Amino acid sequence: MCFLFISKMSVYGPVVKIHPVVLASIADSYERRNEGASRVIGTLLGTVDKHSVEVTNCFSVPHNESEDEVAVDMEFAKNMYDLHKRVSPSEVIVGWYATGFEITEHSVLIHEYYSREATNPIHLTMDCALQSNKMNIRAYVSAPMGVPGKTVGVMFTPLSVKYKYYNTEKIGTELLQRTRDAPNATSGLTSDLCQVGRAAGRVQDMLTTVLTYIEDVLSGKQAADNSVGRYLMDLVNKVPQISAEDFETMLNSNINDLLMVTYLSNLTQAQIALNEKIVIL
Repeated sequence: MCFLFISKMSVYGPVVKIHPVVLASIADSYERRNEGASRVIGTLLGTVDKHSVEVTNCFSVPHNESEDEVAVDMEFAKNMYDLHKRVSPSEVIVGWYATGFEITEHSVLIHEYYSREATNPIHLTMDCALQSNKMNIRAYVSAPMGVPGKTVGVMFTPLSVKYKYYNTEKIGTELLQRTRDAPNATSGLTSDLCQVGRAAGRVQDMLTTVLTYIEDVLSGKQAADNSVGRYLMDLVNKVPQISAEDFETMLNSNINDLLMVTYLSNLTQAQIALNEKIVIL
C-alpha cells in the first residue's frame, strides 16, 4: 500500500512522485557538504511511465562551482549508477537535483549532461537552507526556446509534485514528525498495540469532524456542499453491513490473535537469550 500527497500543480508535463527517503538523502548530503560549498547536486533514480516520474532513490555527485565555471565528477556519477544497477536494476536515471530555490546558468550546463543520460530528465530543487522559512521543493522539465537558426535557449517548466511513501516509509515519517516540536527529544518505535490504538483514535477524531459537519448542515449553520455529500455517500456505501455484536466479536478475536503473536514473540526472544547464556556457561 502506498500514499500520495499533492504539493503543487504543474503547468505542463508529467507528475513527479517523490519518496521521503530521497528528501532525507538530499538533506543529509547538504549537511555533509564540503566547507565553502553553497549547494550540492546529485542524480535522481526511479521509474518512468506515460504520465508520471517516480523518484525512489538518489545519490550525491561531487562538483566544484564558482561564478565563472562548474566542474562535475562525471566518472563518479557513472560508477555510482553502475553500482546501483546491480542492487536495483529497475531504477534508471530520471534526472538530477540541486539544493537551493533557484535555477542558475550552471544548472543549464548540468542539465545538458543529464539530457544525454536520460530522456527528458527532470530537475528537482530543494531549499535546505530554508531561505523562505520553509523547505520549498520544486520540479522542472526543460524545453528549448528561441528563433530557428538563431540563438536557442532553455526554458524550465514547473511540474506537479506529489509525495509518495510505502508503509515502511510511513512509519519512519511519522516517527520523525513526533520530534518536530522538540528537535533534541528522542522517540522510539511503539508496539503494534499502541499503533492500533493511535490509528483508532485518529479514525474517531475524523468521524467526530464528519458528524459535526453533518449536524451543522442539518441545523442550517453551514451551507451544504454537494461534493462533500457525494464523498460521504460513497463512504457510507463502502461500510460493510454488519451488526454491532458481530463487529465487536470480530474485533476482539483479531485483538486476541495479535496479543497471542506478541506473547509468542516475547517468549521466543526470552528462550533465545536464555540459550545464549547457557552456551556461554
